[in-house]
Amino acid sequence: MHNKVLRLVLSGLMGALLVVSKQAMSGIPNVEPVTLLIILFALELPRETPGAVTVFLVLQGVLYGFGLWWAMYLYVWYLLAVLAWLLRRMDNAFGWAVFSGAYGLCFGGLCAAVYLVAKTPAFALSWWLSGLSYDVMHGAGNFVIMLLLYRPLRTALQTAKRQIRL
Repeated sequence: MHNKVLRLVLSGLMGALLVVSKQAMSGIPNVEPVTLLIILFALELPRETPGAVTVFLVLQGVLYGFGLWWAMYLYVWYLLAVLAWLLRRMDNAFGWAVFSGAYGLCFGGLCAAVYLVAKTPAFALSWWLSGLSYDVMHGAGNFVIMLLLYRPLRTALQTAKRQIRL
């Protein structure tokens, strides 16, 4: 029972960290540590990651409203966690930086998929193309953040995980 409660609380704290870290960087368009953290969570705490992403999604909806943008979040962040878990054998900061940068670059295209259903293919394409400059910033930001913080944060997570015996 104790371990289940610990995992539940940990998921909630991880989700809160995602929200706080995103808010802290909100002054810089499309530069966010959420991608880095979700990847690290998926690698080191895979059982808690879906709960953390769920907390993040619900809190984002509460903070900003539950619109079409929120529907996009329902799959892009879980997809990131699944892809990171599938690539979990990679332990190379540069490799993760490339992956993270590519994911940021593709983010607008992934989000545009909602408009294929909610609007029209032409609308989805125009929405995606109009945001390409932000996707470039997103990709570059993800690349730099991952390159700088992957190793120290992964080491810190591994140390913390050993100390709480998960």
